Amino acid sequence: MRVLIACEYSGRVRDAFIKLGHDAMSCDLLPTELPGPHYQGDVRDVVDAVRQSHGQGWDLIIAHPPCTFMANSGAKHLYAGMKKENGRNEPRWAEMHKAAEFFLLLWNLPIPKKAIENPIMLGHAKSLIGVKQTCVIQPHQFGHGETKATCLWLQNLPLLIPTNQVEGREGKCHAMPPSPDRWKNRSRTYQGIADAMAAQWGEKK
Repeated sequence: MRVLIACEYSGRVRDAFIKLGHDAMSCDLLPTELPGPHYQGDVRDVVDAVRQSHGQGWDLIIAHPPCTFMANSGAKHLYAGMKKENGRNEPRWAEMHKAAEFFLLLWNLPIPKKAIENPIMLGHAKSLIGVKQTCVIQPHQFGHGETKATCLWLQNLPLLIPTNQVEGREGKCHAMPPSPDRWKNRSRTYQGIADAMAAQWGEKK
């Protein structure tokens, strides 16, 4: 399969598919953390280039669009001083609209199989994208004793089945102290989830 992992700098999902023999590439505005096929730039460039050079496009896209402005955890920032009675924080609402537009751009790409990942969304963001998530998964279902509710929106793909239910319900991501790289550390896909995606969504060779 020809697999595009969009908005991924870690290379974890990309490498899980490559390990099983697939033609996979990651794409992000940031450089990749692990050596491997990676395009640093706009995902739309990759979609168009592959179609032109191969005569057909990607078989599968797994996308991890930025969640900062759509995640339910940031609801308080929609209002000035983080208080609803102070009125709307208009720049934040504008960023949420932009994030929703990018989500829908990914959702509507001409690729037959799609998976888009994001945390629990704000009600306002859900209304903007107009597409209900297919399922919600947790790291502890895939070998990591942690909690981090992750929503998946799927097209022409089966539900991701848990592979290794383990004990432990530690919210390590939420407990990370403030730092310049906190957002990056929170956004990396858990290896167990990456491996499950490759094993369950990759066609047999």
